[in-house]
Amino acid sequence: MNKKLTKIKLVITDIDGVLTDGSLYYDADGEALKSFHVRDGLGIRMLIESGIQVAVLSGRDSAILRKRIADLKIDLFLLGKLEKESACFELMQRAGVSAEQTAYIGDDSVDLPAFAVCGFSAAVADAPDYVKQAADRTLSLAGGKGAFRELSDLILAVQGKDEIYRSAQGFLAAAKKMAQ
Repeated sequence: MNKKLTKIKLVITDIDGVLTDGSLYYDADGEALKSFHVRDGLGIRMLIESGIQVAVLSGRDSAILRKRIADLKIDLFLLGKLEKESACFELMQRAGVSAEQTAYIGDDSVDLPAFAVCGFSAAVADAPDYVKQAADRTLSLAGGKGAFRELSDLILAVQGKDEIYRSAQGFLAAAKKMAQ
């Protein structure tokens, strides 16, 4: 598994159930609200600042998802795509990477085709058992509870780029870049 992670140059993430806990809250106008974990966002930025691209792939599309993607300065994304196999190939092509250089993190049946075509797959801790069984790794954290950050830290550690989160100096250097 660690050998696979040394090659990763692109991480594709699902949103609902990975970057969120999967809950949908509706306001009085029927607009869906979502909760995102700040550590996942920081994990995304640390990967990007370390030269590893991050892409978002979701079966849903909404203003709130687009706002989160913009806030995190993610350039690669496909929204409203339920067919994730071809979507992963499109994102890989846009990123200029191969399948073996791509990791995918998901939580449900719709993510299984993405698991099959990416070089490394991770399931969040609260994914159904059949999803966990299809993944290369099951994370210890649940969706929306820091699971993406767990994967981010793992990739950065395996690639020798963990100074970005292990020390105040590494983090501050990255934070300075993020603020620009």
